[in-house]
Amino acid sequence: MTQAEIGKAKRRLQQLHKRLADLGPVMRGTVVRIGTRNKQFYFSVNKDKKTRLIYLGHQREPLARHLSENYKGLLAIVEEMTTLNMALLKSDALE
Repeated sequence: MTQAEIGKAKRRLQQLHKRLADLGPVMRGTVVRIGTRNKQFYFSVNKDKKTRLIYLGHQREPLARHLSENYKGLLAIVEEMTTLNMALLKSDALE
């Protein structure tokens, strides 16, 4: 990596750190709608090889969906940070 690329990668890492700080609460899982006649919202998460469901109803569904989206954003940030840190480490530019 050139010095310019190293500088650009470090600036991008700083931006990603700020996005992490601004992300807010996260929750791993998915909002699902279950039922044959009367479909209801549940939050589904697989933990310890078991699927756990939490009843949401209509009131808690938007918040649960927001927390799940925050988690997906967290994963995207971590993936990009990993790629950048690997490149910096390979160039002996990681501090």
